[in-house]
Amino acid sequence: MEKHLHIICLNVPYPVNYGGVFDLFYKLPALQAAGVNIHLHCFNYGRGAQEELNRYCVSVNYYERREGHKSISTSLPYIVASRKNDALLDNLLQDDYPIFMEGVHCTYLLNDERFARRRKFVRIHNVEYQYYHDLYKTATSPLKKLYYWRESNLLKRYEASIADKATAYWGVTHKDVAYYRNEYQCKTIDYLSLYLPPTWEVKGITGIGNYFLYQADLSVDANEKAAIWLLEKVFSKIEVPFVIAGKNPSEKLQRLAHSQLHTCIVSNPSEREMQDMIAKAHVNILPSFHSTGIKLKLLNALYNGRHCLVNRATVDGSGLESLCHIANTADEFIAAVQAIENLPFVAEDVQIREIALKGMFNNAANAAQQVQWIWTDYA
Repeated sequence: MEKHLHIICLNVPYPVNYGGVFDLFYKLPALQAAGVNIHLHCFNYGRGAQEELNRYCVSVNYYERREGHKSISTSLPYIVASRKNDALLDNLLQDDYPIFMEGVHCTYLLNDERFARRRKFVRIHNVEYQYYHDLYKTATSPLKKLYYWRESNLLKRYEASIADKATAYWGVTHKDVAYYRNEYQCKTIDYLSLYLPPTWEVKGITGIGNYFLYQADLSVDANEKAAIWLLEKVFSKIEVPFVIAGKNPSEKLQRLAHSQLHTCIVSNPSEREMQDMIAKAHVNILPSFHSTGIKLKLLNALYNGRHCLVNRATVDGSGLESLCHIANTADEFIAAVQAIENLPFVAEDVQIREIALKGMFNNAANAAQQVQWIWTDYA
């Protein structure tokens, strides 16, 4: 029997040029290789139609995301209301294939009685209300704070309301899975690890690197806050070479990074330059103010860099804790920097990572598990 699957994607999942689309894109070739005929539905708001997607899908449909005041609702979160689309719903009703929704963002149809008897599956990328509450705490703009606070409150009610409306749910971290089980009494949620680039291998260079590196999209408030915290609370106290790298840093961050002789910033490096910096760094230092989901920049550093120094929020529930050095307070980070500064990255470190990451992240195994869930366990 042929296997057909509708996938509703919150964004166009190509090109793979930011962390949020890794899982969205790399599951497509993996599911295709597992014998699944994919009917992809994408919300397009700036990325455009992508010919590459036709290689893995038997059909690709694009829909406009309805942004702005038209999607403000008193009951639906904006990320859901802005993806309510009648053309999408009509297309899905043309057959009886199972439906896979990427993120809470794409779950509007769970509230539509016409889909009550359909098999429906949801990928949980975060406990979204917690994620938006974290954004509220780190935002500096009053208008952004208001938006994130309102969205978090709407999402908390909404996520609880849909926790029993899909056939099954799949979380990206054990922590998120446990939350849905314990707080929302969701009985059909399981852990499914991220799909990653199949070319990724552990490539950490043994020896000692030249600097500590923080890399992120620096236009994001929480990432800028982390970079400033490292500059002011950690690397102002110890003279260890520290490099910040990422997209669109503010003038404030650039001035602060260049105010000390041992710290600097690299603005808008190319992908190749960024990967080169990750590989040459002695330590990728990646504190986070958000504790939901899983951080792709950490996985990138674990596959392609040497030591990783993080806080608990970066790794909580990810299963990656044993592969990282962990500190939480500024004093703990200072002590950890001093302890790791001259600690070589050795062949045993590489071997430990290879074993752990191969066991956790396997696209073919993920696809086989999804096929079993959709067409056997929940058939």
